[in-house]
Amino acid sequence: MPVAQKKPAGAKSAARTKPAARRRKIPYSAEEIHEIFRRFSIQRPEPEGELDHVNPFTLVVAVALSAQATDVGVNKATRALFEIADTPEKMLALGEDKVRDHIKTIGLYRNKAKNVIALSQRLVDEYGGEVPQSREELMTLPGVGRKTANVVMSMAFGIPTLAVDTHVLRIGNRLRIAPGKTPDEVEAAFLRIIPDEYLFHAHHWLILHGRYCCKARKPECERCVIADICKSPEKTVDVPAPLVELPR
Repeated sequence: MPVAQKKPAGAKSAARTKPAARRRKIPYSAEEIHEIFRRFSIQRPEPEGELDHVNPFTLVVAVALSAQATDVGVNKATRALFEIADTPEKMLALGEDKVRDHIKTIGLYRNKAKNVIALSQRLVDEYGGEVPQSREELMTLPGVGRKTANVVMSMAFGIPTLAVDTHVLRIGNRLRIAPGKTPDEVEAAFLRIIPDEYLFHAHHWLILHGRYCCKARKPECERCVIADICKSPEKTVDVPAPLVELPR
């Protein structure tokens, strides 16, 4: 049996800050949940986020821009932007108008440009141009909510968190593994059940599983490595796909 994935050396150990949520009984045993994440760890041993960035600052900006937009679309818009503005100081020097011109292909770009400038100003004024590492401080930045803060904590600073986007929200409810009406409820439900040794990569596994296999319109159950364990009423296949490592 492969060794479970661990957080990178030097990564901070973070307490699981759980949003308040009503506990719901789920149709999975602890052994089944462990097996689900064990298989995900074999399929994608070192999962990575798909937003391009070069440092914590550009990651904060990219994740904030990704709201109601695709990662592909954000990457196209930020490629040239980050070449000339990869620090809060450079972003402020560029100015809101030019930031807006760079990201105008992204939804809500006008408001997002304002937020990028505002969060850059906050970082310069209050944090010496450095991105803070705590969830509470990150969420004081304009345009940064809990999901964005969790992504930054994990990807930039190696702190195990669970970011709940539309894919994770869908999987939690469709599979009945972490049901909840809100992202906070689903986050709390997942944090109660995910084995500690799998928490660091869990949000990437869930996001990628939802994006490429358990799709919104029609889940591709024939390609699912947990089809035999899945308790979704939408499931169409009971035989799991071959458990092999996928290309990065």
